[in-house]
Amino acid sequence: MSGLTASAATAAPHARRPRPTAHGTERGRRLLTLSLTALGVVYGDIGTSPLYAIRECFKPAYGLRPDVPTVYGVLSLIAWALIVVVSVKYIVFIMRLDNRGEGGILALLALVLRFRRLHGERAVRPAVIALGLFGAALLYGDGVITPSISVLSAIEGLEVATPALAHLVVPLTLVILFLLFHVQKYGTARLGGVFGPVMVVWFVTIAVLGTVEILRAPRILLALNPWYALRFFLDHGWGGFLVLGAVVLAVTGAEALYADMGHFGRRPIRLAWLGFVLPALLLNYFGQGAILLRVPGAVQHPFYLLAPGVFLYPLLVIATLATIVASQALISGAFSLTQQCMQLRFCPRLPIVHTSRVQVGQIYMPDVNAALMVGCLLLVLGFRSSGALGAAYGIAVTGTMAVTSMLFYIIARRRWRWSRLLAGSLVGAFLAIDLVFLAANLVKIEHGGWVPLVIAGGIFLVMTTWNRGVRIVSGILSEAAMPLDRFLAEVERTRPPRVPGTAVFLTAGLEGAPLVLIRHLRLNKALQEEIILLSILTEEVPEVRDDERIEVERLPDGFHRVKASYGFMERPHVQEIVARCRDLGMRAEPEDTTYYVGRPQLLPVGTARMMRWRKWLFAFMQRNAGSAADFFGLPPNRVVELGARIEF
Repeated sequence: MSGLTASAATAAPHARRPRPTAHGTERGRRLLTLSLTALGVVYGDIGTSPLYAIRECFKPAYGLRPDVPTVYGVLSLIAWALIVVVSVKYIVFIMRLDNRGEGGILALLALVLRFRRLHGERAVRPAVIALGLFGAALLYGDGVITPSISVLSAIEGLEVATPALAHLVVPLTLVILFLLFHVQKYGTARLGGVFGPVMVVWFVTIAVLGTVEILRAPRILLALNPWYALRFFLDHGWGGFLVLGAVVLAVTGAEALYADMGHFGRRPIRLAWLGFVLPALLLNYFGQGAILLRVPGAVQHPFYLLAPGVFLYPLLVIATLATIVASQALISGAFSLTQQCMQLRFCPRLPIVHTSRVQVGQIYMPDVNAALMVGCLLLVLGFRSSGALGAAYGIAVTGTMAVTSMLFYIIARRRWRWSRLLAGSLVGAFLAIDLVFLAANLVKIEHGGWVPLVIAGGIFLVMTTWNRGVRIVSGILSEAAMPLDRFLAEVERTRPPRVPGTAVFLTAGLEGAPLVLIRHLRLNKALQEEIILLSILTEEVPEVRDDERIEVERLPDGFHRVKASYGFMERPHVQEIVARCRDLGMRAEPEDTTYYVGRPQLLPVGTARMMRWRKWLFAFMQRNAGSAADFFGLPPNRVVELGARIEF
């Protein structure tokens, strides 16, 4: 059929083309809509990098003069970083890796862990987990720095528009950041509709500003030649290598392309990047390079000096709005990342507020929001300028990029069956670039680069301690559980009184009678007529199909074992599970159902193989974690918590 169509088209080149179908038109509209929306969520961070990237490359510490070879070299480095790192690595290759449509470093880690065997399992698997978790922890460091440097760099336009108002830059930045975090509790569903248009205006603006300057000196486009990048290193040596620590600021936010893939899909993100974002960024960067050659003194604020004086204040407003959008994307991403960590048992339960009845992903986490706000405000107060804060930026980004490349190798070998030569060659090239950028940023540690490392180290410690502690306590509870057949035989022998109603016992294990059930029987000397042993499991996939959600095993004497499976991007809701159980023949009427959960008191004095200080840390986190009743959406007036002292 395809051959016939091709022949007919060749034979009759002037024949009327078929009109696009309504279905095809609808798909096209949906693609454009998703691409527009992606601009406001995916490209906020990388899209606002022109505010500071070029300026940081020419900061006095590097000793660069804005002459022709140097400006051409810096522009060539930025252009090819955008092309190789973002367009080739992420757009072409990394975005091919999806965990049932979802992206991001935790989705990638979960995908790796689904492989039954890794070469050198006992040594490699823990190392891979640690690597992935540290990459995720680095994203929190990025999430604290990005809002601070983005908003601060936008407000610094006041220094150009009205130098007398320069003293207001820090106070205004603090106010904007405080208000941004304060409104999180109201949700972003309504604001989300304007994010895309705001970023469209932003990218059009920076493209026009850059184009106007390029038209004055079109020879600046010669800097696309990679020879200028190579010559830059030959001319500047070690100093040229260190400048890479500033060049990488142009690709911050590349990880967001992959992390938000599940929300928009590959095609909209790729279309928005190749057709709109990349051209706008290149035009603006080359425009800034052109103005540096025309006005060497513009190195202080090359972005704002692209604009004519009458347009400075409108540009300041547009830049501020764009940085708010970029900050919002990072804040929402931190909420989602924390929820995934909770589901994968790398983080204690924290309160979650759903801010939209329609969009499940619209969540607000008060504790995470407060921590991010305090971190951002302290950074602004401590560094006081985007130039100083730029020294703290880059390490988190390059570290996460390197981890992504390493995980990519494992998946390419195991999932796609690539040869070691093919996978090693491609990942080796990506990793070489990542590590060069990372090495160039390591010299920033003493000047502020320690900030994201300290944040990431602390979060990594929390995640690994919580996961290790949960596994230890789960093992202790499993040992304390009575074999279920023995428990049922005991119930059959003793015939305890059975009272009307249904009891739902939440248990982490799938084997044995849970400790909370045993204690309930010993304390109350009676059981409800219907007993549901409910285990909620988190699978290493983003979402579980609805028809695979629940498995039920019917047991004697009114007992039922129910296993409910959820993905790491889903939030379990016990009452919905119980409603499904009613559909499967159980009574479980809402007014007659009581929920039993365990609330262990941990005593870090046992013989578990865990450092004493980490035991204390885990016990502290467990005491302050959110209750299971709140997390699983249990009705407060129908919950019974049974405590138990556990030495570990």
